[in-house]
Amino acid sequence: MDFFETIEKRYSVRGYKDLPVKKEDLDKILKAAAMAPTAVNFQPFKVFVIDTNKNKEALKDIYPADWFYNAPLVLCVAVDSDAAWTRGNDNKNFADIDGAIVMDNIILAATSLNLGTCYIGAFNPDAANNFINSDKYTPLLFTPLGYIDADPRVQDKKSVDEIVEYL
Repeated sequence: MDFFETIEKRYSVRGYKDLPVKKEDLDKILKAAAMAPTAVNFQPFKVFVIDTNKNKEALKDIYPADWFYNAPLVLCVAVDSDAAWTRGNDNKNFADIDGAIVMDNIILAATSLNLGTCYIGAFNPDAANNFINSDKYTPLLFTPLGYIDADPRVQDKKSVDEIVEYL
C-alpha cells in the first residue's frame, strides 16, 4: 500500500478480532515509532506495549469502552517533558508535539499493515499514571492495536480549499 492509500484508509477502529498481533508487524510499528522526527532529535518519549489479557481491569479504568481493552494490545506513548526541547523565545515545550508525531507514525504504520488503531486522548490521567507508574514519563496518548473487526467509520473532512490559505 502506498503512503497516500494508507492515509486514506486510516480510520478510528472500534472493533478488533481476537487474534494476536504478529510479532513482525509489532516490530515494524515500533520501528516506525523509533524513527519519528522529534524536536532537535531529543526523543523524549517511551512506547509502552500493553497486553490486554494481562491488564484488562487496569485498562478499563484508563478508558472504559470495551473495544479499547478487547484489542489484543494497547500502545501508550508517554513523554518526558524535562527531556524535550523547549523553544527559547517563549519557552514552548515540544514534548506533546513529539509524542503526537510518534503516535501518528505508529498509527500510519499499523494501517499500512492492515491493523486497526484509534487515537485515545480522553483517558483517565490518574488511572493511566498509576498504571504506567513512572517518575519520568507521563502518558500522552493511547491506541488499541489489532486486526479489524468493524466497518469503516466514514467522516466528512473539510476540503483542501477550506483548510489552506496562501499568503
